[in-house]
Amino acid sequence: MVINKYLAELLGTFILVFLGSMAILGVGGASGAAEIMVIGLAFGLALLAGIWALGHVSGAHFNPAVTLAMVLDGRTSFGDAIGYWIAQFAGAGVASLVVMAASSQDAVGGTVTAYEKLSTGILVEIALTTIFVWVVLSVTERGGNHHAPAAIGLTLAGVHLAGIPFSGTSVNPARSFGPAVVSGEISQLWVYIVFPLVGGVVAWALYKLFPAES
Repeated sequence: MVINKYLAELLGTFILVFLGSMAILGVGGASGAAEIMVIGLAFGLALLAGIWALGHVSGAHFNPAVTLAMVLDGRTSFGDAIGYWIAQFAGAGVASLVVMAASSQDAVGGTVTAYEKLSTGILVEIALTTIFVWVVLSVTERGGNHHAPAAIGLTLAGVHLAGIPFSGTSVNPARSFGPAVVSGEISQLWVYIVFPLVGGVVAWALYKLFPAES
């Protein structure tokens, strides 16, 4: 059923944002190297869990930037993309509401992605999203790539480890949308909506520039 694809995207994004947010709260925020490592691994493993649980249903985008790249590459129709985007943002919002129910609105505010310098936030989000989405496009090109889930999950963990001190690491508009809207801290949200999408476009361009061997 078509609706199952959208439900899978909602639930997969929920898993990603919920587990990642709970890890941030569990370690008290990204205040040091150990905390950054825990948070990075949590997001990577959460994505891996979502892929294993739901990837066979929707392709496990769980990220509007990934969906945009898949549309540009002709793997996802624009009609499906609209449904995916709605589901992804909804899943992230529900995840943050559950986090708030388990803690508080202020605690959800502690899971919001944020930068200290605008230019750094923009640059880092474009670069990290480009790397992440480029890997997704490459490892999912051929069906039956059993290493794809691990490659994607590890890449997400890696970009978090690299980027948290500089931009908070979003690389996913939905991941930033849920906590920002639920906590009411939306002043920086536009950066995390716009520039991961730019990174998705750049990733697709690089993927086409360096095609995999047939």
